[in-house]
Amino acid sequence: MRETSLELLMSRPVQERADAARNREKVLAAAARLFAEKGVDAVSMDAVAAEAGVGKGTLFRRFGDKSGLAVALLDSRERDLQQRILSGPPPLGPGAPARERLAAFVAAYLDYLFAHLDLVRMSETASPGARYRIGAYWFWHRHAAMLLAEARPAAGSATGPATGPAAGPGSDADLLSHVLLAAMGAEVAAMLKDDYGPDRAIRAVLTVATALTS
Repeated sequence: MRETSLELLMSRPVQERADAARNREKVLAAAARLFAEKGVDAVSMDAVAAEAGVGKGTLFRRFGDKSGLAVALLDSRERDLQQRILSGPPPLGPGAPARERLAAFVAAYLDYLFAHLDLVRMSETASPGARYRIGAYWFWHRHAAMLLAEARPAAGSATGPATGPAAGPGSDADLLSHVLLAAMGAEVAAMLKDDYGPDRAIRAVLTVATALTS
């Protein structure tokens, strides 16, 4: 498996002037406090600007809307998980069989998702197709596709349409990766959590992942 191709899809820290970086951290800290205290839905952009001590225009220009704030707040959490996938200990990191790594990825991602469910849900549902415009989605997709192709080599040679920055020239592994990630979307996770609880939801998605590598 070529981990270097994943590195190209990994989100990067924003490079900016020192004053802009300070304002960004003030805004993100204020948003995190308010979201934790009141819930994501109850907090307005005006409230975040006031809490951070910045102008509303600055806030909207920098983040656009609450979904942009959500994406920015999730960035460091995503990079942490991405780095553990790239270079952490097995089975999440390199060195374990593909089936074990896929199961470890599903479990780790769902732990992250349930810990930040409201933020992820906002980032993924801000507009139609928003989930697929988030760079991290293509990292998760590529990683799962590589593991599926390794676990079941025949999946990597079938023909069929595939699109997106991580897709190969018509690979079942790419297609099955999208199918697996569909079961790990925030909207689905929220429903499963409410109806069955997070533990059963995680076990169900792990069952799907196991079936895909059988």
